[in-house]
Amino acid sequence: MSPIRKSAPLSNFGEFQLIQSLPRQFSTQGFHPTVGTGDDAAVFPPSPSKQVVLSTDLLVEDIHFSHKTSTFYDIGYKAAASNLSDIAAMGATPTAIFIAIALPPSLTYENWQEFYRGLARPCKDHKVQLLGGDTSSSPTSLFIAITITGEVHPQHILTRQGAKSGHLIYVSGTLGDSAAGLAYLKKYKRPPELYKISKRMKYIVERHLHPTARITLGQLIASQPYASAAMDLSDGLSGDLNHLCRQSQVGALIYSERIPISQHMNKYATQIGADPLHWGLHGGEDYELLFTVPPKWQSELEEIAKKRRMRMTQIGIIQPKRFGIRIEQSHGKQEKLVPSGYDHFIE
Repeated sequence: MSPIRKSAPLSNFGEFQLIQSLPRQFSTQGFHPTVGTGDDAAVFPPSPSKQVVLSTDLLVEDIHFSHKTSTFYDIGYKAAASNLSDIAAMGATPTAIFIAIALPPSLTYENWQEFYRGLARPCKDHKVQLLGGDTSSSPTSLFIAITITGEVHPQHILTRQGAKSGHLIYVSGTLGDSAAGLAYLKKYKRPPELYKISKRMKYIVERHLHPTARITLGQLIASQPYASAAMDLSDGLSGDLNHLCRQSQVGALIYSERIPISQHMNKYATQIGADPLHWGLHGGEDYELLFTVPPKWQSELEEIAKKRRMRMTQIGIIQPKRFGIRIEQSHGKQEKLVPSGYDHFIE
């Protein structure tokens, strides 16, 4: 067979030829299925004393990603990381992913390889294996559907339903970096090469393009009764906090001065006249964890997190449902916190 030209259109290749080029990129030393890729379905046994966790995500070109701000590597990386974040929010260990993808005729073999190289990177970090899916053609746009599996001990499952009045509200990492990174990328007609931009800009751009799924932190807060409820932050703190409170039938008070904002994001916001708190509250796609903790576990959890260098910040307190969801400003005034996270069906 003659060498494959990277610029060759995908129409030059058969579906099975493309699929067969992928499994070696996803080889891991962790999870091993009974039947992997190449058959009609994958087969793998559940681990003893564990339950299976499943999540699925649909990504649509020009809705969830744009070629103006992301390379094919970036698109693949973020597709994997966002799904891994769902597993982290349940306190689970990820095991495998399945991907269905519809490819437009404009894509080349190099684009295909770059996408899967990006997809493989965070999967390898967590020993997650690609076990199958489906490939199709698309008239104009790229469509990506990912299903991810994981496993968790039945007593360690985190949900959005356990928050109680008086529980402390935490977030991991810093918030708003992804929104700031996207704002910066939108200045370009095509994705800039990261080594050509400043350290500050590179930080927020990386946070947008290559988010970190907080798998280890999710497992920590689930391993003991530290967290009473949890979810990941994909639509912005204001929107996702509203989801958690609705599921737990509670209210919440957030303190604006405690919202963790990175130096890099704060400086960029100041530079362009933007409000860093707005990005911290309403910017989406940070993929940090939002979780609640009974006060009796506060000191123990914070000490362990500090030793393991896991950044987490207490930003508020759960209130009775009738209280609603409010934010307390630096001057002490409380206001209703109106959710304004991303909604796919609102322009």
